[in-house]
Amino acid sequence: MLKDMQDSFYIQSPEQATVLLNPIRGEIIAQLMEPASAAEVARILGETAQRINYHLKALEKAGLVQKVGTRQVRNLVEVLYRSIAKTFVLAESLSMKPETLQKLKDQSSLAHLVTTSERIKRDAMLLMEQCEANEVIPSASLQFQVHLCDEVQRQAFVEEYTALVEQMVQRYSAASAENQAYQVLLAVYPKPQES
Repeated sequence: MLKDMQDSFYIQSPEQATVLLNPIRGEIIAQLMEPASAAEVARILGETAQRINYHLKALEKAGLVQKVGTRQVRNLVEVLYRSIAKTFVLAESLSMKPETLQKLKDQSSLAHLVTTSERIKRDAMLLMEQCEANEVIPSASLQFQVHLCDEVQRQAFVEEYTALVEQMVQRYSAASAENQAYQVLLAVYPKPQES
């Protein structure tokens, strides 16, 4: 039975955490706010459909995505998947040591940052190639630095930052898929020490 998409889903088992914390799987889930096939997600992420299908099976087995239908494309039947939630949160109740849980969160975020930065670079290059001499491709990029004094303040900042961006995206999202889609990719990470 098809369930409604939840706003947030708390990851409470180590098995689900391990599956979700693979960076490519986080990218896949981000593309499944609306039903999509492995081939569609593969095109968006610049991956092969076989690789995406492999990760979709792992996400489905862990209960993080669900099949929502099928459609005929030429002589093939494509399976459509959708994420079970808009956001995923690692529950503090996970049966892992606190330091292991924090390390998983941090390493996953850094791996996702690498994947995201590669994606931004690839998308920017494609847009530059598509740009004609007098055509303007609308885009925006911002960079800020904030000084956070401790873990509590860092966590509060990230939670408020996420909530504000989600509200803004929902407010400005057009209901029609015919409108131009814009990517919103954001990151918060400590400034690296330069040698």
